[in-house]
Amino acid sequence: MNSEQEEKNNSIITFFSSPLLKNIIFTIGAMTLFISGVIVYGVILNLREIPLSEAMAQKGFRTLSDVNLLVDRRTYSLNLYEDTVFIKSYRVSFGRNLNDKKKLSDDGATPIGIYKICNISSNETYYKFLKINYPNLEDASEALRKSLISQKQFNQIKFEFYYGECVSYNTILGGDIGIHGIGRLNPIFKNLPFVYNWTDGSIALSNESLDEILSVINTGTQVVIK
Repeated sequence: MNSEQEEKNNSIITFFSSPLLKNIIFTIGAMTLFISGVIVYGVILNLREIPLSEAMAQKGFRTLSDVNLLVDRRTYSLNLYEDTVFIKSYRVSFGRNLNDKKKLSDDGATPIGIYKICNISSNETYYKFLKINYPNLEDASEALRKSLISQKQFNQIKFEFYYGECVSYNTILGGDIGIHGIGRLNPIFKNLPFVYNWTDGSIALSNESLDEILSVINTGTQVVIK
């Protein structure tokens, strides 16, 4: 073996036995262990969650006929009620902008107000989508006062709000906001024990939770976001 090759071999041996490599391996191992622990903890939390049917039985209901949803941005929760009786709470994520919505299409915030589910559809990206009738009349009135929309646009929103199902979103206020699933990344994100706000303003929850909610709601169901 020539001296050059021997020097290379010695360098390799020195690198693999160096404290730097040991620290890198230790750091990677610690991060992997931490992430695995976080996901396992999330799985345990999900396993402890009772299904909707059991939650209904505990409150004395076999079926639900007057469901409404209360979404609380402070507690990252979607609470399902039968009339005024609380049935079950779901953990949800919101728009990436946690400030109050400025009633603009690109502000990335979840709106606050009283809405209703105006359309239910499958969604290739987010599993299923429960669209709400944002902007509502209050949103439009505020926008008109601030000269964000014209009187003609306000009248159109008002007409659609009262006589249509969903409100069109061809103004600066935007729209296409609702409640949807996580989609293909559901197995990962549903098991995170913390909330990560990532949507463009909609409310996101696990695909399984969305299916539970869909089993008891329909178009016209009231959604209050506070």
